[in-house]
Amino acid sequence: MRRSGSPTVVVAVLASCGLVASFMQTLVIPLIPVFPRLLNASATDASWVVTVTLLAGAVITPVSGRLGDLYGKRRIMLFSLGLLILGSVLSATTSSLWLMVIGRGLQGCAMGVIPLGISIMRDELPQERIGGAISLMSATLGVGGAIGLPVAALVAQNADWHVLFWGSAALGTACALLIMVVVPESPLRTKARFDFLGTLGLVVGLTGLLLPIVKGSQWGWGSARTIGFAVTAIVILLGWGAYQLKTRDPLVDLRVSARRPVLFTNFASIMVGFSMYAMALSFPQLLQAPSSTGYGLGQTLVQAGLCLAPNGLVMMLLSPVSARLTTRFGPRLTLMLGATVIAVGYIFVTLMMDNVADLVIASIIIGAGVGISYAAMPALIMGSVPITETASANGLNALMRSVGTSTSSAVMATMLAHLTIVVGTTTVPSADGFRATFIVAAVAALIGLVLTAFVPARVDKRELVGVS
Repeated sequence: MRRSGSPTVVVAVLASCGLVASFMQTLVIPLIPVFPRLLNASATDASWVVTVTLLAGAVITPVSGRLGDLYGKRRIMLFSLGLLILGSVLSATTSSLWLMVIGRGLQGCAMGVIPLGISIMRDELPQERIGGAISLMSATLGVGGAIGLPVAALVAQNADWHVLFWGSAALGTACALLIMVVVPESPLRTKARFDFLGTLGLVVGLTGLLLPIVKGSQWGWGSARTIGFAVTAIVILLGWGAYQLKTRDPLVDLRVSARRPVLFTNFASIMVGFSMYAMALSFPQLLQAPSSTGYGLGQTLVQAGLCLAPNGLVMMLLSPVSARLTTRFGPRLTLMLGATVIAVGYIFVTLMMDNVADLVIASIIIGAGVGISYAAMPALIMGSVPITETASANGLNALMRSVGTSTSSAVMATMLAHLTIVVGTTTVPSADGFRATFIVAAVAALIGLVLTAFVPARVDKRELVGVS
């Protein structure tokens, strides 16, 4: 029987699921400094506890989008949340590094609910509600992670760290129950086969691309192993792209995705995702760095999380503003504005990182830019693809954002791990290391701005694939 919750309730439930899914990306960030001790692992290996979640999210977004088009979006949302619950329980019951990595990878699979939720909104909501609802759902990609930082810090400082994962299992279960009760199944289906070979190629290619970024400093950036993995990953991804163009039922329709509006929006999404996650990794460490360094702000775990809480609130508040900006000026200019604001935030903190207030202001500016950008992206995508491809197209766009966050996690962690100073017996990132991450993030946002400028201001609907 088709469920028919009110539009407001459906939007609230889907957005809540998006918040929980994106929360998984930053759930363990407050624990990064102590994970080597907790998991009896090197700092490089322990970084996989963060990176694997982002990698799994990157892979699952186009896969879940395609499965949603084929077998039902609500059904695949429930499956994604089931993986989140399973991964949470596994992580809650182990202190083994590699079991934790597996559990965190399963948690990352929850990211599939965001593109699926956007597509359900387009299928089910009244026309006048779609724009604002989609902006809100898209913004949860940043908001959940930002809100998650202080919550995770509060739990980690006052309870056994495994409680974080029991809590995420409870949240995943609550979301699944709400979807079963409130959210209707979309009647739209795409008649095609699922592309298993394409999925395998994407998993292997993305993993191979991230592995040398994470391990390059340990293996040696010029070593045969680092170069070999990178080259092999690029070859696999190029082969994957060629296969996607040739196969009848691809995981990702690159012909649709290669259209200029979609292509450049996706490229810009990589850059914006990269910029957004740089803050999540660097700001907490700078806030917690000992004041004896001369630049560290000496905040506790909870204080650092609370300093970043306004960031998430600003993202949430600006998602409806972004919807109105999109309606008035178009999603292209709105995305360009968002990328510009992000760059301004990082330039500000590069010059002003002397006290807590500076970082709070910078995080608010960056959060504003992310909220505006993330809310504008789906409007650009869905205005450029046929309705039967919305879930997979949104899945690909979320993939691009996840590629950005995954790469940012690996790059920023590597930079901060090697640009360090020793304070007493403790090694901490240096002031130059933090400034370097901020400059790189600002440049990424500006590249996103330039890429968005190449998106056509208007899309000719007659060019949409599958639309006569």
